[in-house]
Amino acid sequence: MFDMNYYLAIDIGASSGRHIVGWFENGGIRADEVYRFPNGAKTQNGQLVWDIKSLFENVKKGIKDAHKKYPQIKSLAIDTWGVDYVLITNSGELTPCLSYRDNRTEAVIDEVHKLVPFEELYKRTGIQFQPFNTIYQLCDDLKRKRLDMATDFLMIPEYLNYMLTGVKMHEYTNATTTGLVNTQTKEYDKEITEKLGLPTKLFGRLNRPGTSVGMLKPEIACAVGGQIEVVLCASHDTASAVEGLSMESNSPYISSGTWSLLGLKVENAITDENSRRANYSNEGGVGYIRYQKNIMGMWVVNRLRGELCPDKPFPEIVEEARGSAFNDYVDVNDSVFLAPESMKEAFDCKLKIKPQTEADYFRCAFVSLAVCYKTALEELRANSGKDFDSLYIVGGGAKNGLLNELTEQICKLKVNALPIEATAIGNLKIQIERGKYV
Repeated sequence: MFDMNYYLAIDIGASSGRHIVGWFENGGIRADEVYRFPNGAKTQNGQLVWDIKSLFENVKKGIKDAHKKYPQIKSLAIDTWGVDYVLITNSGELTPCLSYRDNRTEAVIDEVHKLVPFEELYKRTGIQFQPFNTIYQLCDDLKRKRLDMATDFLMIPEYLNYMLTGVKMHEYTNATTTGLVNTQTKEYDKEITEKLGLPTKLFGRLNRPGTSVGMLKPEIACAVGGQIEVVLCASHDTASAVEGLSMESNSPYISSGTWSLLGLKVENAITDENSRRANYSNEGGVGYIRYQKNIMGMWVVNRLRGELCPDKPFPEIVEEARGSAFNDYVDVNDSVFLAPESMKEAFDCKLKIKPQTEADYFRCAFVSLAVCYKTALEELRANSGKDFDSLYIVGGGAKNGLLNELTEQICKLKVNALPIEATAIGNLKIQIERGKYV
């Protein structure tokens, strides 16, 4: 059946955003990127922040461009990275909007675990420990009295939806990244928020992908050139990416971008002691749980490139690394690689033998990522009780032939690299097939 309707996926990552128009044709989804813009955290008064005003302006510009090329857009949906949020007050958003890479949570993590031990948090939410988890960010806000002024708490895509429609609506998949959603009820866990002293009024009912948010506000519709319905996709980008992934069997996947999200679709959350110790997460999917681990990704490679050879084309970097004989590796999940002033120096301090050339550094990064994947896959087998002989890789990292080859060799399984816009495809799929989801 040919669907003449057009749909707009707005897919925003930590380094860039994309507006992609899609439609159903000849048994599949076709897509056309109509707008792209840069994104990134900036330093402001010693803190890493998001320029949410610029983010929203780019969202509007992209909708306008999409509307010019495809006047009959039926709906749009927004997905972004997880964890981060905007606090709303009676007079607007509370700024600055802080980035998860800011180190502000370090002082509150122990305080949170004194009130609710991490073992209990994990049992109730199934979310792996990361120092930047929303739960710790909100407790820092509480300590700084930023929550005193807040009337609402909206994850980034929820905030952008609100700015477009005037409707405040919480979405399930992204909410699970907060570390505050109960695996059984699939709603915000009031017992946790009450123990931590977080205002209950901030945590509304969670809605599922496919739910209508509302129509554009009249002034927004006028600015972008027409009226469009805003709906919820799986607004955590990895949740949309997994939904957009066509697999022959339920194999593990890696959504390879700034981070590598490695996991497996399971029916129910796995929150046993082994999963907690291995730092596996149970994040919301579309009718399933994404049992996955948030591990280092192309962040280390991109930072090395920015430091060593910012003008060198990436394919050239990969080919030079292919010619390197350097096979030592580091634990890229070590905190030293999270936000170092110099990524090169971070590698130097963790290696016994120092790389001699740029190609050596990149080869080391690729080998290190593949070894990291191997460790995570071994844990996945043990904790899920499932065996597998193939791995699907989507996202920007899927285009890296050398990393795919190293992953296949080191992990000893078949790599199916799908260099597609899986997140946008998943976003569009939910819009096109809304009746199946709600």
